[in-house]
Amino acid sequence: VQLQASGGGLVQAGGSLKLSCAASGRTFGSLGWFRQVQGKAREFVAAFKWSGSTTRYADSVKGRFTISKDNAKNTMYLQMNSLKPEDTAVYYCAARLNALIWSALADQDQYPYWGQGTQVTVSS
Repeated sequence: VQLQASGGGLVQAGGSLKLSCAASGRTFGSLGWFRQVQGKAREFVAAFKWSGSTTRYADSVKGRFTISKDNAKNTMYLQMNSLKPEDTAVYYCAARLNALIWSALADQDQYPYWGQGTQVTVSS
């Protein structure tokens, strides 16, 4: 089982980035994005059930970020628009074999598989 995150970079405030997370080895029930600022706890960004339409976003990114998938490529994406300096963090993708209910999607302890992280830096 491997999760490979990519797409991070440096962007000006108001700009956009699209992160990718390629999943290999298994078909997952739920996948999500989390982020961490150095010295702070990792926080939830967005997650969804691979099958179906259940999706959840953190309030801080709602309306700006969109999580999506490509079934054929077994890849998850995070489209980030209207980026703010406070979005600066290392972004991690995470996965779980079984699907989670909506209320559990934001719980990072529910995800046993993690990618290596990709740095997103938003300059003001």
